[in-house]
Amino acid sequence: MFINLFLFPIFLTLQDLSNKKNNFTQIITEDDLSIEMVFIPEGKFRMGKDTLNSYDYSPSNDVEVSSFWISKFEITWDIYQLFMDQTNFDEKSDFSRADFIDKIDGLSGPTTPYVDMSFGMGKNNFPAVNMTHFAASKFCEWLSSKTGFYYRLPTEAEWEYACSDEMDNLKIDDFAWNRYNSDEKYQKVGQKKPNIYGLHDMLGNVAEWTADIYNKDVYSKKRKKNPFESGENKYPRVIRGGSWDDESSNLKSYYRSFSTKELQRRDPQIPKSLWWNTDAPHIGFRIVRPFNKESQKLKKMFWNYSD
Repeated sequence: MFINLFLFPIFLTLQDLSNKKNNFTQIITEDDLSIEMVFIPEGKFRMGKDTLNSYDYSPSNDVEVSSFWISKFEITWDIYQLFMDQTNFDEKSDFSRADFIDKIDGLSGPTTPYVDMSFGMGKNNFPAVNMTHFAASKFCEWLSSKTGFYYRLPTEAEWEYACSDEMDNLKIDDFAWNRYNSDEKYQKVGQKKPNIYGLHDMLGNVAEWTADIYNKDVYSKKRKKNPFESGENKYPRVIRGGSWDDESSNLKSYYRSFSTKELQRRDPQIPKSLWWNTDAPHIGFRIVRPFNKESQKLKKMFWNYSD
C-alpha cells in the first residue's frame, strides 16, 4: 500500500507534462502501456515540391503550421488492441483517466475482424494495420475520451512538416523499411534511425493515414496557415510516408497517396466493413495532439463525424 501511494503522484506528473512545450509520455494503463509524444514547434516550410514529374505535389506552397505533438512511433497493435477490446476494458479500473474534454456517449469500438489483420507479420510492438480511415479517427476520439486529452490524426501539412524534407537527401535504408530491406513485411517500430525531431519510421515501415481528404488540385491553391482539406466522402483519403512494400526511391516527405475502395476488395461483407480493410497491410497511423485548442466543430470533423 505504501508503494502505491508513493507512485501515484509520479503517475499524475507524467500526465501533466503535456501542458508544456516538451516531449511527454501519454500513460494509458498502469501496467506501462503508453504513447511517447514529441513536441514539434510552430514554423513555416515549403510544402510539396516543384517538379514537372507530378502535379500531385506541385507547385509547392509556403505553409505555416502551429505547434503540436506527434507520436514518436506508429500506433502499435499493443495499443490498438485496447480500442478493439474497449467493451470489456471499460469494466476495468486500471485506465489512466483525466478530466473528460467532452462527454462522449455511445462510441463503439471496431467489430471483431474475421481474419488476423496482422496477417501473421507480428503484433507485439509492431505497427497496427488494416484499419480504415474511419477506425483510425475513432481511435483518436476514444483515446481522447479515456485520457481527457484531445488527440486526432495529423493533417497532411502537419505530417509533412514533422517528416522534414531533410529525409529526402539521406541514405534511406538507414531510416526506413522498404521493399529491399524489410523481408516483405512490416517491422517492429523504432529500429531505424529517427529524423531530426526524433520521430521513427516516418518514411517506410507502414504508410500512415492523415486527416485530409485527397484533392489532386490542392497544391494549386494558396494555403497559408494550418491547411486542412475536410470532406464527407469515405474515399479518397490522403496516405503519407510509403511502406515496407514500396521502392526506396518512392519514400519522400512530399509524396502523396490516397485510399480507394480497392483496400476492401476482398471483404466479403455487404456492406463493406466500416472498421477494417482487407487489403491494407501496409497502412497504419500515428496521432497528433495540437498545442492550441480546437473548436468542437473542428474536433468532430477530425473524428470523422462527416462520414
